[in-house]
Formats: sequence, structure tokens, C-alpha cells
Amino acid sequence: MSILVLTSDTLIGTPATGNIEYNGQFFGTDSNASRAQMQRITSGTAVASTSGTSVDFTALPSWVKRITVQFSGVSTNGSSVIQVQLGTGSTSYTTSGYLGSSLASTSGSAPLISLVTTGIAIGPDGSATFVKHGTLVLTNITGNTWVGNGNGGNSDVARVWTCGSSIALAATLTAVRITTVSGTDLFDLGSVNILYEG
Repeated sequence: MSILVLTSDTLIGTPATGNIEYNGQFFGTDSNASRAQMQRITSGTAVASTSGTSVDFTALPSWVKRITVQFSGVSTNGSSVIQVQLGTGSTSYTTSGYLGSSLASTSGSAPLISLVTTGIAIGPDGSATFVKHGTLVLTNITGNTWVGNGNGGNSDVARVWTCGSSIALAATLTAVRITTVSGTDLFDLGSVNILYEG
């Protein structure tokens, strides 16, 4: 049995065959001229979604190719749909051009589906009583185009939701915002976080 011990966070100058380097990122090497990046999953810091109209995660590294947005017991004080918007700067978020829809199914009721173009909708409708749990996975398909796919459920009622969308950003993604379509409803319960990887 072999044990790998990382004793330094300093990159070695010229990696030899088989070396693994650590400097916030992992690299597997099979030659001096070729290194394959194996980016670890990095967790953001969980943020309580108990106040304000949005929660932002900023300063994402340029190498990010996959982001998982996590919702734990998230609720607002209004009826606007919760949505995720992608940003290309700490204060510049894309607010239009999202292509996709969201569906929810509640016990005893017909499924509800709707289009939302201002973000990636976490369910097709909203209510001050909704308490949502689940994840939205964002993946970079090519260039600055991102695809989102999410699933989750409510704890206030027997209800599940799913969503799918894509967006072509004008520049490299650097931030993720959780907000509502109206932009005025206040978060009043739960927490959110992200995981990101290359």
C-alpha cells in the first residue's frame, strides 16, 4: 500500500514523471512537458439566507467549469420565484437571455411549468410559505456558455421541483447570485452555499 504525503504548497519547477503538485490545484504528470489538471472540489462559505434580497458568491477563479449551488431550507417573505443569476463581475449580473423552464409537482395537484428568462428558476412559482431544499448544478459547455440543471423539494408541503436552462455570458463567469425574479422579496429562512471545481 502506498501513501502520498503533501509536505509543501510550493510548485516544483520542472515536474518529473508521476509528480503531483499542490498550489490550490492538483496536477497529475506523465511527462515533463505535459500536466493534466485535476482540480479539487472547493467549498464556499455557507451564508444564512435570512435577510436581504440576494446572496452573492463572488471572485470565482477563471478555471471554474462546474458550480453546485446548494439550498437548505430557503424561504422568502413573498411570492416571487427564487432564481440564480450568473455574473461576470462582482456587481455585473446577467439579467436576461436565460433559455429554459422550471416544473413543480405537488401531491394532489396538476404539475405546474413556466418559462423564466431573467435567471435559472428554482421552481416555477413562489410563495411565502415555500421552504426549499436542493441543488442547482451549473456546467460550462463551451466558451462563456453555461448550462444549469436543478432538482429539489419542499419541506412545507409534499412538493418537488426541477429546472433546466442555459445562458451565453458576455465574459468569463466570476460570480453567482441567488435572488428572486422581482428582486424585492426578502429571504427569511435557511442557508445557501456553493461548491466549485475545474
